[in-house]
Amino acid sequence: GKNSSWESFDIHPAVLKWKKNPTLNHGLKVRVLSFKNKPSTDSVKHVRLRRDVESVEEAWHERPLLVTFTDDNRGSRTKRATSDKKVKKNKKNRKNKNKRRKNRKKNRKNKTKRKKYNNQCRRKELNVDFKAVGWNDWIFAPPGYNAYYCDGSCHWPYDDHMNVTNHAIVQDLVNSIDPRAAPKPCCVPTELSSLSLLYTDEHGAVVLKVYQDMVVEGCGCR
Repeated sequence: GKNSSWESFDIHPAVLKWKKNPTLNHGLKVRVLSFKNKPSTDSVKHVRLRRDVESVEEAWHERPLLVTFTDDNRGSRTKRATSDKKVKKNKKNRKNKNKRRKNRKKNRKNKTKRKKYNNQCRRKELNVDFKAVGWNDWIFAPPGYNAYYCDGSCHWPYDDHMNVTNHAIVQDLVNSIDPRAAPKPCCVPTELSSLSLLYTDEHGAVVLKVYQDMVVEGCGCR
């Protein structure tokens, strides 16, 4: 009966309600009860909302901790801009029936270009679920994240998004002449970012640590 463990709670639904109705945001209250359904000691009354460099670590030992993970939605503007262009293009096509035939030809070419683009070296989504990989027994938060990965071919002609080096261009040229001399350039991560994890260490203490090189931010041919 003396064994203890950390409990994690998902407050995302509550935050969504607060965003929809800010006046209903009454905050959060953590209440700890004993086995006899009585309030626990005064040592765990408050919730730790941030890390203070001047605080003593022992003063925060085993007290409630609120951790937040945010998403800057990078790339959403580009998607919206692309969608707006398609809408304008469709309206223009409806106004002039004579241009539809030409536009069909252009659309076929664009479809071929998009297919070619999708096969080129670029960043793709890789959603990691810590529960699915068996890490949820020691990682409290986040429950998962988008690690991304690099995939696609590296061959001439190169687009700007492929971030190709001069060495990769030369290697591709040599490979086209003699495939046995050198392999084709590979699509690999060129930029990585960190990720904060809340987990339990070997002593059972909860630790908030920043792990480097956890998220792919950019890809290129090397």
